[in-house]
Amino acid sequence: MPVIYVDVDDTFIRSFGSKRMPMGHMVSLVRALKVAGAELYCWSSGGAAYARSSAADVGLTDCFTAFLPKPHLLLDDVQVGSWKLGQLHPSECSSLTADEVLASIGR
Repeated sequence: MPVIYVDVDDTFIRSFGSKRMPMGHMVSLVRALKVAGAELYCWSSGGAAYARSSAADVGLTDCFTAFLPKPHLLLDDVQVGSWKLGQLHPSECSSLTADEVLASIGR
């Protein structure tokens, strides 16, 4: 089962001043990734409570296993550069299906 961490701001919610708007395709993609079997974690530099309330604002709470703050430090015996870790910008996902996103993990 692929594990995917999903950021909040400018990933599935965009802010314009004090107004916050869901990014429709990303909200749909998160839901489709969950249906496709991905284990999803929502995280934000705003903290775990902010991540949870943001997911609730767009109806995605049930898609995530947990809500986390973004870390400031990783303690790990393996350097991040050698992790099997990919990254996609939300703009790269605008035309991708959940299956295509999951297929990108193996590249």
